[in-house]
Amino acid sequence: MSAENLKLPEGVARLLKVLIAVGGVTFLAGVFQAPQRVWPDLLMASFFLLGLSLAGTFFVALQYITGAGWSVAFRRIPEAMAALLPMGALGLGVVLLLHPRLYPWVGTSAVGGEPFRGFKQVWLSLPFFLARSAIYLASWIAFTLAIVRTSRRQDQDGDPSHTHRNVRLSAGFLVVFGVTFTLASFDWIMSLEPRWYSTIFGIYNFAGMFLGGLAALILLLIWVQRLAPAQVVVTDGHLHDLGKLLFAFSTFWAYIWFCQYMLIWYANIPEETSYFVQRVHGAWGPLFLLNLLLNWAVPFLVLLPRRTQQSPSVMVKVTTVILVGRWLDLYLMILPPFVGPRPVLGVWEIGLMAGATALFALLLFDALHKAPLVPWKDPYLGESLHYHT
Repeated sequence: MSAENLKLPEGVARLLKVLIAVGGVTFLAGVFQAPQRVWPDLLMASFFLLGLSLAGTFFVALQYITGAGWSVAFRRIPEAMAALLPMGALGLGVVLLLHPRLYPWVGTSAVGGEPFRGFKQVWLSLPFFLARSAIYLASWIAFTLAIVRTSRRQDQDGDPSHTHRNVRLSAGFLVVFGVTFTLASFDWIMSLEPRWYSTIFGIYNFAGMFLGGLAALILLLIWVQRLAPAQVVVTDGHLHDLGKLLFAFSTFWAYIWFCQYMLIWYANIPEETSYFVQRVHGAWGPLFLLNLLLNWAVPFLVLLPRRTQQSPSVMVKVTTVILVGRWLDLYLMILPPFVGPRPVLGVWEIGLMAGATALFALLLFDALHKAPLVPWKDPYLGESLHYHT
């Protein structure tokens, strides 16, 4: 069964195109009128969407490597998310290539009067930085395209060898991803404030990335099921287990958040505490607490009862809250060194993020049309269709 009947309502499609145009105009105007705002905003939007795509690849790879069959019925949704990885990479590439001076260490060997020495001097050199970034993005895109392409080939011949090949590809991806995503988090986010460091920043970023990706997956799954109920085979059991994953990773994110904050607060080393001093005092303080509320407290309390994890309407609300929380988390990571003692939220942040999100949604539905919504020839589909029955 193809996805030909899966169509966005005309009003929604028109709105998405308008938002894309708004985002493009916002970026072009911001380059000339507010470059100090629009370039960090583009980094934030690109990293946000890149994370959603990577979460799609990670989810698919995780299912293959664990031999899970329960998720086969809706695997096309995370595959479509993963297929948009080049779009996020393009936005990030624009920032790194056209405005590398976003990073204060570019063109200098010292920041804040403190010269770089030893390993940091070698690591924070622009050619090496760009080369590493290219390797990160190329490896992620190569693994993603290979996994998705192999999955689509199985639709044609039903050969189980495609599943075995994807298990091997997924194992390789997870190893490479674990190393490269950690380094990418250090390079693209943490080096915006090069005097600060945290050894668990990579795992903290991963927790937020996958939490946001799970929220987007659930939201898209419910949306697609409403648009084409006859083409998506999803039961309460599927939604319940996705809800449990969301609950678990929300708590995992909070655990890492606490570990990073508590260890830095307890050690009280100036190079580490400078990061949090700016974010917990003054006008930033309420946003710092709101971050914990959106990404953990709300999901934790709402998803405790079993019935809420099986309710599409409740899950839509919770996933929306988490996606807003993920955006806020990135906002707190990226924007403070650029906007000073008071947070800002204006046309540059809203317009750019709205346009990028609309482009992601429009391209995602286009990706869903490139294969059947259900991988009918996957050997584990039967297990997924009769899940919890």
